[in-house]
This record gives sequence, structure tokens and C-alpha cells, in this order.
Amino acid sequence: MKKIILLFFFLLSILNGFSQLTMKTNRWHKTEKDSLVIAQGMFADKNYLLALPIFDNLQQQHPKELYLKYVTGICGLYRSDMYEKSLDFLKTVNEKNVKAANIRYYLARAYHLNYKFDDALTLLNDYLLDKKLTEQDKKNAKQLIEYCNNGKLLVASPVNAKIENIGNDFNTAASEYAPVVSSDESVMMMTYRGNLSTGGLQNNFNQPDNFGMYYEDVFITHKENNKWVTPSSIGSNFNSNVHDAAIGIANDGQKLFTFKEDNYDGGDIFISLLDSNNWSTPVKIKGDVNTPAWEGSASLSSDEKTLYFASERPGGFGGRDLYKASLLPDSTWGNVKNLGPEINTPFDDDAPFIHPDGKNLVFSSKGLNSMGSYDIFITQFNKSDSTWSTPKNLGYPINTPDDDRYFILSADGKRGYYASNKVGGFGLHDVYVVEMPLNFVQPKLIMVKGNIKNEGKPAFSEVQVDELDTNQPYGTFKSNKIDGNYLVNLTEGHNYKITFKQKGFPDQIKMFDAKNLNGYEQKIVDINFSLKSDSISKADSIAAFAKTNPTNPALANITKEGIEFKVQIGAYKMPKNYKYKKLKGLGKVEMLVLNDGITRFTIGGSFKNLEEAIALKKKVQDAGQKDAFVTGFYQGNRVYLGDLEKLGLIPPQK
Repeated sequence: MKKIILLFFFLLSILNGFSQLTMKTNRWHKTEKDSLVIAQGMFADKNYLLALPIFDNLQQQHPKELYLKYVTGICGLYRSDMYEKSLDFLKTVNEKNVKAANIRYYLARAYHLNYKFDDALTLLNDYLLDKKLTEQDKKNAKQLIEYCNNGKLLVASPVNAKIENIGNDFNTAASEYAPVVSSDESVMMMTYRGNLSTGGLQNNFNQPDNFGMYYEDVFITHKENNKWVTPSSIGSNFNSNVHDAAIGIANDGQKLFTFKEDNYDGGDIFISLLDSNNWSTPVKIKGDVNTPAWEGSASLSSDEKTLYFASERPGGFGGRDLYKASLLPDSTWGNVKNLGPEINTPFDDDAPFIHPDGKNLVFSSKGLNSMGSYDIFITQFNKSDSTWSTPKNLGYPINTPDDDRYFILSADGKRGYYASNKVGGFGLHDVYVVEMPLNFVQPKLIMVKGNIKNEGKPAFSEVQVDELDTNQPYGTFKSNKIDGNYLVNLTEGHNYKITFKQKGFPDQIKMFDAKNLNGYEQKIVDINFSLKSDSISKADSIAAFAKTNPTNPALANITKEGIEFKVQIGAYKMPKNYKYKKLKGLGKVEMLVLNDGITRFTIGGSFKNLEEAIALKKKVQDAGQKDAFVTGFYQGNRVYLGDLEKLGLIPPQK
């Protein structure tokens, strides 16, 4: 008891001296005094959200105590549903005791959060005249002035964006933030912090404490009838009684990057893999990404070869900076590079999201032309000179004077998901969906998705993607074992071959032209492996690709083994009507019936050598069959000669 009393007077003397405010507590109940001690300890540790309900309750019981209005007002600056109340409290304190420590600065922050930028600027300019201010005080005030000036400009020119809270079936009175979404928007993970968190209320040593805080957990949700269902914990093998946060997800939703904090460093990036319906226990990613400093907020490129992340490691431009790392041949992450001064600022820069198109990078910054705390920005990568464009603020009302970050942009560029502490939510941070302004971003990519089956049942398949024009592998993906679904995003600039592999069955190949895209495209490609799948051959894909891409240069890296040539002399639905007496002596005439019901006539058999087939074609034409032509066959399937030429399987024909 003596320790509690001593702590009470110690904290009270410090805070009263700091604030130039006094209180009369001699008639308080013992429980109120104890609560005050606890709240002041939290306040001293800057745990303002924990101290807020205690101070606010005491203030309601003792409404004349100016000190309680002061500390409640300061704590309320960290919770959006308290902004107006904080402004009223701090205005009262400023009117009655202008010597309360930094009252003009705190009141200016309250004006700023309530969009009263001019009132905040007047106070801040007066506040900076105080010769007793520390260098940090001056820095804080000058930054808030920047926020107010930026806020005035941004609010005066709002963007045409429709913002909706995802809803109270999703968001709660707790905090939901850092949403990460698969490219097809079928699954979402987010970070949850509330009464459902593993371990409940805990102190800084992860011990149960009714006056402690909730630690972060990862929650998962999916769509039913185009609506996100109530999120739930991702699992006990995943969430622990320390901070576990979702920070990034692969395009196909089968790799999840998480943040985990321990007692040895500031926190590291971990990865978990989806196997059927189960997420593996997260393991720390290997390589040079994690350091003794804080690392978090990861985003994986479409080819899964580049990881964008935030770090507080030494050598950056400010507190947190954005970096990228490359996947090395040994499956570790290395070649770490700072994204440079075009993006990073002397302030914190966080929450990178690389769009599936590989060009648009969304991130949050406290610098640049933010209107308060973190604002969301977008920049584009220029491949020609490997530079980033000047970041653009997403604008008001997407950004607010408060903390806005963890922004995810849909593959088609039409929707954004992010967390905000904006007024009108259901709790602290809520997740919102944004209908983006028309033509805000026009991504260029092809999303290829579908379902893999074996004999009509969902099946696992390796999905190998290659760049045909560069003869380089793009990436290897897979379908989910349970539902058979797969997803691959193809970025603009290449032509691609996707090979679907399943042991015991012939490969199935599909071709895609992404050389010069006009925008976002989605292709649904379902694959069925079966004993009948021989009829779905490589030639089918080659012919279909070449037909729809008549101007493409040589593309395919496919063996010429199995290619042969024939001279076609006719095609008829009524083959008995065809007469070819004038071609007598030029070779045996054969009939070929394809799936379209049309009978083709060829002459002279098959040729492995194209020149021999061309020579026979010339003889046939000289004999009077002017429309004769050479056609190709690949593994027994008919392919137009032009298809083979455009795919580089034969030399260009004159």
C-alpha cells in the first residue's frame, strides 16, 4: 500500500509540474485514487488509448478538475470518436490556464483533426514564438503546420471517390487494420486487436493484466454472395500471445507474409504457406531482409521474385524506409535495395503494396504532402530508366488528417481496401473499401485463373509460366489441392506460355499475348486432366494463340520434334463431290476428317522437311489446283503453317 501511495504522489507531482495544473483529491474514493495512479502510469508510458477510458470516467465524476480535461483531451487525440470532445476539453484548458504544458500545440492538433486548419495555424505560429521550446517541440510544430497547409489544399479539391465502411459484420469496436487481399478478391486477411486476441489483456511482458493491452492476431475472411463474411482467427498454430500481424499476401492467396515481434529485435517478416485448407506455422524468411531492426509491411510481385518491404534499419533516409529484395537461386532473399529519395522521406514511410501489374506502387508516408500522420500515395515505375515517378497523394477524402495506410488496390484498379481511424467507424481502426475515381489507375495485365480437375474432381497441378520472347522462366505456381483453383497474373511486355502439369498425364499448354495490352483482362481457363486429354494437345494451344495474334514475332520455345507437313488440296462437307483426276501421278490422295465435320484432302503423304512439301505444292498448283497449300501437323494435330511461322517453329515464308 505504501508503494502505491508513493507512486501516486510521485506521478502526480511529475505530471502536475509538467502541466502547471493541480487537483484536489483528498475527498476522492480510494478506488478513484488507485485508478488515477494506473492511468497516469499509462500516460507516462504514452499508452494513451489505455489511459483514455480511465481518465474520461474520472473526468465525468469530477467535471470541474481542469487537469482531467487536459489529460483526457490529449488521450482523445488518438481516438477518432473523441476528436470533438478533445477539442472542447483542450479549448477550456487553454482559456483557463494558458501555462498548461504545450497546451497550444495540443489544441492545434485538436483543431487539425477536426479540419479547422486556420485555427490550428494561428495557434502554431504563436506557439513557435515561445523561446523555451525544445528542438523537438519546434520540429513537431513545423510538421503540423505542413500538415495543415497540405490539408487546406487537399480538402479544397476532393477526389471523386466513394468510400464505404465494409460493415459491422466485419468491423467491430476493436481494431481491424492492414487488410491484404488476393488478386481476385476472394480471400482477405487482416490484423485484429481486441477482446478476441490470443492471450487477452497482457502487460509488456506478455503476462495477463486487466490493465494491459490486446496483442495483434491475424484474422481471415472470404466472400459469400459478394459479401465479406465475419472474420475469424486464422488458427492457433498461427496466432500467439505476442504480436502476429498480416502484412502481405501472394496474388493467388497461397502465401501469407506476417509480422512477429519477439524480445530480441524490433520485429521480423515471416511466411506461411497454404496447404489444402491449412496454413503452415509461420517461419522467418531467409536471407538479408530481416535485421535486428524493425521490418514489416511486405508485398510480393506477381512473378514472386521481388519483395517490397519497410524497415527501420540504419542507412535510410528517415525513420522507416521502403526497400526491395530479390529472390536468389537458393530461395533466399537478397540484393536488398533502398527505393531511393524519390519515395523515402526524412519521416516514416511504410506499408508498400506493389500492384499485380508490377508498375504501380502504393505506400503510406508521414512526409511528402501528407495532410496528417500517414497519407496514402501512389507512384509508377519506369522500366526504361528504372526510376519511380513523383509520388501522388490519393487525395481527400481517401486521406484525412488522421492515420491512413495499408492500402490495397484491386487488380482492375477499380477498388481499394484500406484501414482508417476516420470518424464514424465502428471502433478504432476499421477496414474500408473505396470505389476509385474513373481512370485513376489503368492497370495493364492479364489475370489468368480457373479450376484444375482430374476426371471431373478438383486436383493439384503445377502451373509453369515462361516468357516466350525472352526464353526465360516467369514463375512456377500451383493449384489448391482441395478446390483445384489457381491464379496467375501476367504483366505487360511479354508473351507467355503456361504449362499445366500433372503426373501421369500429358502437359496442357495455353498461350497468352501480353506484349501490348490496352488494359486489364481476365481469362478463365479451366483444365481437366483425364484419359481423353490427349485430344487437348499442344497444337490446339499453338493454333489458337497464333490465330488470335497474327502479328506476333517468333515466340515459342517448343521442340520441333513431332512436326510434319502435308499438302492440302481441298476441303468439303460432301467429299464424294470432289474430283482430283488432274493430279494423277503426283501422289496418293488421303482424306482427313476433323472435329468440324469437314473432310480435308491431302496428297503425297507426310513430309518431315518443309521444303519437300513446298516443292510438291508447286507441282500441284502447276497441275491446275491453284488453291493448294502446305499445312502443318504437330503430334498428329493440324496446325496452320502461318501459326508455326509466327511461333518460330519454321523460318518466315516468302
